[in-house]
Amino acid sequence: MKSSLVAVSAAVVVATLVTGLKDRAALQERFGLGSAGKPAPELMMMGRIKPTDGPAGNPEFNAQLVADKIEAITSPSPALDTSEPDAAASQPAASQPAAPQTAAPPAQTVAQPAPVTPPIVSAPPAPQQTAAAPQPAVDESALRYFASRGDKVRLQAEISRLQALYPNWVPPADPLAVPQNVDKQLETMWQLYSDGRYAELRKAVADRQAADAGWQPPADLLDRLDVAEARARLVNASDLKQYATVVDIAAATPSLLTCSEVDVLWRVAEAFIQTERTQRGQDAYTYILKNCTNPAERQATVEKASTLLAYQPMQALLALERPAADGNKEFDAIRDNLARRFMAEGDDDPNLAIAPDYIARLEKLAETEGLASDALLLGWYQLRRNNDADAEKWFRAARAKQDSATASQGLALALIARKAPEEAEEVMFRWRTDSEDATSTYLAATANLMALQPPADLAEDVLHRIAGEVIARKYVPTAQQFGWYARSLNQFQTAARWFETALAWKPDDEPSAYGLVITREQLSDRNGVLDLQRAWAGRSSRITNLEDTSSLMPNALTPPAKGGLAAQQPQRPPAEPLPAERRVTLQPGAEVVVRAARPAMETMTVPRVPRQTRGCSTTIDAGQLKPADALSRGWCLMDINRPMEAISAFEAALQSPSRKVREDAAYGQSLAYLRAGLSGNAAVAATKAPQNRQRAAELQVAILADRALSAFDAGRYRETLIYLDQRAQLQQERIDLMVLRGYCYLNLKMYGDATRIFEAAAATGSRDAARGLADVRNVTHPDTNN
Repeated sequence: MKSSLVAVSAAVVVATLVTGLKDRAALQERFGLGSAGKPAPELMMMGRIKPTDGPAGNPEFNAQLVADKIEAITSPSPALDTSEPDAAASQPAASQPAAPQTAAPPAQTVAQPAPVTPPIVSAPPAPQQTAAAPQPAVDESALRYFASRGDKVRLQAEISRLQALYPNWVPPADPLAVPQNVDKQLETMWQLYSDGRYAELRKAVADRQAADAGWQPPADLLDRLDVAEARARLVNASDLKQYATVVDIAAATPSLLTCSEVDVLWRVAEAFIQTERTQRGQDAYTYILKNCTNPAERQATVEKASTLLAYQPMQALLALERPAADGNKEFDAIRDNLARRFMAEGDDDPNLAIAPDYIARLEKLAETEGLASDALLLGWYQLRRNNDADAEKWFRAARAKQDSATASQGLALALIARKAPEEAEEVMFRWRTDSEDATSTYLAATANLMALQPPADLAEDVLHRIAGEVIARKYVPTAQQFGWYARSLNQFQTAARWFETALAWKPDDEPSAYGLVITREQLSDRNGVLDLQRAWAGRSSRITNLEDTSSLMPNALTPPAKGGLAAQQPQRPPAEPLPAERRVTLQPGAEVVVRAARPAMETMTVPRVPRQTRGCSTTIDAGQLKPADALSRGWCLMDINRPMEAISAFEAALQSPSRKVREDAAYGQSLAYLRAGLSGNAAVAATKAPQNRQRAAELQVAILADRALSAFDAGRYRETLIYLDQRAQLQQERIDLMVLRGYCYLNLKMYGDATRIFEAAAATGSRDAARGLADVRNVTHPDTNN
C-alpha cells in the first residue's frame, strides 16, 4: 500500500514539472517570470507582491531571483515552442494527473488518475535530435523507484518528464526491466516523501550526509521536498488566515501556481482579496478560468469567487464561461444561486444596477419555488430604488409565505413611502421589539401616522398602544406629533403636555418648543410664553418674535376647565392621549357632563398649483418675499403642519396685484386659521378676497363645524346645536357630528332626542354612537349601572 502511495505522489509531481517545463516561455509569461524588457504577465503580478516590502496597494517582488531558480532547474532546456498560448496549463495525455501534485500527504489529497497506456519508447530518437550531443547523465533514481513498484502510469510520467528535461536521453527499451535501486537508504527516503513525512526526510538526509561526506542526495528529491514543504506552509498559513504569509510563499514558489494545484490558486486569490488587493485576486481566478479545464474545479472557482468578489468583477469572470457538453453553459447549475448572491449585494447598495436577467431569474424562482427569502431579496432591491409598489408586492408575498420581522419591516417601509402609515403601524406592532431596526421602523410609522393631514381617525386602542410605546422609548418625533395631533382637535391642554414631554426628552427640539409656545399663547399662559421666549432667545426667531395671539381667540372659545383626556393631568407625561375619551359624572344630584368623541376635521379638496415642500423648514420673514413666493411658502408651511407661520405667509401674499394670488392667499389663510383652531379669524380671512362658490361653501361648512366643536368644548350646548343646524343646511351631517349632536341633547337632558340620534348613528356601525347609547342608559337608569 505504501509503495502505491509513493508512486502516486512522485508521478503527480513529475507530471507537474513536465507541464511547467515543457514550455518555459509560456510558464514565464503566465507566472510573471519573464525576462527584462517584457511586460509583467497577468497572474504572477501577484508574485511580485510582498506585504512586508511596501504598502498593500504598491507591492514589490524580485522576479529575477525567482527566474534564476527556475533557470537552474530547467537548464539545459530544449528549444522553446511558444506557438501554443496555453501550453503552460495544458498537459500531455500521458502526464496529466486528475489531482493536484502531492505536496500534502497523498493518502489525503491525491485522487487516483485514470490509467494511461505507456507509449512505445524502444524506437531510437530522430537523428536531428540525437546526433548533436552525447547521451547526458540523467538521475534515474525516481525511474528505478517507480519501476520497482511496477507502477506503469507513474513510470511513464517520469519518462515523459526526463524526456522534456533531456531531449537526447533515451529511455530504457523495457521500463519494467529496469533494476531496482540498490541504495536502500534512498528507497527509504522516497518512501518518507511519499508519506508526507517531510521533517523525517530532512533528518534522514542530514544523518546520511553526516555519516557519508561523499554522498549527495538527488537534486530531484530535494526540489520535490522544497515544493512539498512550501505547499504545506502555504495551506497552514491560509487556514490560520495569515494572508500575507500566503502571498509570500506563493511568490517564492511559482511551481505551485499551476492548474494541478487549483486549491493553492484559490488560497492565493483569497489572500490577495483579504489584503485589499482585489484586482490580484481576480487575476488568480481569471488564470484558472482561462487555462484550467477540469469542469468541477472551474465551477468551484466561480462559487468561491462569488463569496469574495463584488458584482462587477464577477461579471468579468462569468464572461470566461465555456459551452457545456450538452449545449448549455457550464455555470447554469449555479446561476440561480449567483442571482441570489447578486441581488443581495444590490439590496445593500442602492446605486448598484443588477442586470435584468438576474432580476427576472429571481422573480421566476420566487413564483415557482415560493421561497420567502427570494421574495424578500426582490422586495428590498425594489425598495432601495424607490419602486415602492413593486417592493410592497414582494414583501406581501414574503409575509404570505412566512410572516417575519424582516418581511414586516420591509412592508412597513413601503407603506410609509406611499403614505399609508396606519397599516404600517399595524404591520410592525407585533415585531416592534424584535430588533433595533424593527423598533425604529415602528416608531417611524407612528410619527408618520400622527402627522397625517387631515388627522387620521384612530381607534382608542391604537392611540393607547402608540402612546405607551412612545413614552416607554422616549421617542421625541411621535411625542411632538401627538402635540400637533391634539392641537388639530382643539385639545390645547393635551397638546401642551405632549410638547412639554417632548422637550423633557430632548430640550433642544425647536419644533416642540414652538408648538408649546403657540399653545401656551392660545391658553393665555403669558408667563409660560415669556419663559420659553427667554430660553430660546438667539436660537429661534419664530419663538422669540412670536406675537400675542390672544386677541385671535374667538370670544366663544374658552380653555376647557375639565380636561376631556386623561393625558391632561398635570405634572406627568401623557399616558392616554385618546381624543375619544369621555368623562361621565353620575353622582346623585350632580350635573351630568359628557364629552363626546371629537369628530374628524373637515376634509376639503384644495385645488392649487403644485408646490415644493422643501425650502420652508427655516424661519424667515415672509414680508420680505414676493407675493407669489410668499404664497408658495404658505402652502409649504401648511404641508409641514406649521399653520401659524403659514398665516403670516398668506398675509404677505394678499398684497399681490394678481387677483388669482390674492384669492388663493385668502383661501389658504382661512384654512390655516381653521387648523389653528381659530374659526372666527378664518371667517374674516375668507372675506379678504372674493372666493368662488365651491370654495366659499367649503370654508363655510368647515367654519361652522369648527365653531360647533369650540362651543361644545366650552359647554355651550345650545349654541353647538345652532351651528350644527346651520351646517346641516349646507351639507349632509356626518356620523361624527351626529354623535356630537347626541351628546348635546344628553347634556341638555333631552334624553329622548339623544337616544334617537344615537340609535340612528349606531345603526351605521359607529362605536362612539353605541357608547353614547350606553351613556344615556347610565344617566336614565343609574340603578342598572354596573
